Amino acid sequence: MINYPSKLNIIFDKLKNYDIKPIIVGGFIRDSLLKIESKDIDIEVYGEISFKKLEDILKEFGNVNVVGKSFGVCKLKFEDYDLDFSFPRIDNKIKSGHRGFDVEIDSNLDFKTAASRRDFTINAIGYDVEEKKLLDPFCGADDLRNKILRAVNLKSFIEDPLRVLRAAQFCARFDLKIEDNLFFTCKDMISKNLLAELPKERIFEEIKKLLLKSQKPSYGFKLLKEFGTDIYTDNISVIDEIAKRLTTNNQTNLVLMLAGLCYNFELTQTENFILKLTDEKELLKRVINLVQANNEIDNIYKNSTDDYLLYKLAAKVNIDELLILNSSIYFAKNSQKVYRAGEEIYKRAKELNILKEKLPTLLMGRDILKLGLKASPKFSKILDEAYEAQMHGKFKNHNEAMLWLKEYLKL
Repeated sequence: MINYPSKLNIIFDKLKNYDIKPIIVGGFIRDSLLKIESKDIDIEVYGEISFKKLEDILKEFGNVNVVGKSFGVCKLKFEDYDLDFSFPRIDNKIKSGHRGFDVEIDSNLDFKTAASRRDFTINAIGYDVEEKKLLDPFCGADDLRNKILRAVNLKSFIEDPLRVLRAAQFCARFDLKIEDNLFFTCKDMISKNLLAELPKERIFEEIKKLLLKSQKPSYGFKLLKEFGTDIYTDNISVIDEIAKRLTTNNQTNLVLMLAGLCYNFELTQTENFILKLTDEKELLKRVINLVQANNEIDNIYKNSTDDYLLYKLAAKVNIDELLILNSSIYFAKNSQKVYRAGEEIYKRAKELNILKEKLPTLLMGRDILKLGLKASPKFSKILDEAYEAQMHGKFKNHNEAMLWLKEYLKL
């Protein structure tokens, strides 16, 4: 018995009125068996129905987003659930790459045939909501119980090189042991350089899932290394520590994870590793800033009475995030429970109110204008000097700042 949201019955009943059998498939079933809550639900519809008719039926329940009629997918946001309705299909490989398939939609397929296109047995389980029956033609539920990752079909598995990365991230996310034949298949696919068929963005999407959804992402990276990929660093113990300290912001978590993988790299090494995964410039900038700031922690701790160093640090990075990275590096290397450098810096940054943001600027361009100067490119240099003076404690409020500015400008 799968405990799917009872709210969906209104949709399922409507489909059944048109002799359409809805079957919940894929990740939601896997996660339910693992007692993991999910708001993403995939439903395959079986029976004599056109794509247009399915779309019309679903419109009653909200806005329907059609995703490629060749794939036959209708996306529906229903209350707080993301529903994907699709037809059963057969995928035939016609060219290289993750999308190089000819899709044959057939709503009269039996469930086993339709499920045979899936990658792993744990993703090939369905649930017939009408008969309240688990459909498991490839024994995926047994594999979940036994913590084994097994391919549905090794011959068709090799048709999609993305599945190598999915194998690593599923093993890490759900603590599964990869079945031997599947392991050697993945290794063979890498030796044939099949990942080169994939766009960088698709590879990175799987790496992100490995980094952000695993309690022990190092396991997935070890597998990738064993497969023969170059997506690996020797710092994987650090990302396991970061996984224990994640924030509520996934982009920040991604920056932390990537910085953890590169924390002891030179600048060029860091750039090369990140650019191998993604061309996102802002992401690269944040990772580099965090890695470089991490190198300053020891000096700041040794000079703990110098608030200027902390102010400078807060102007470069979020100190709270930096301490997550630095503490993770510390605990990956040390068994001691006490992290004195981080505790002292955290305490002082909190007192200065710069734990999550830099020291607020007291002087602005408008303050220079008030003193009778005309707007000029020199304003930028003046304001930089003013901020340096502020961080050095030359002034602590706006009135003092204006006095400093007049003296600086010799007015």
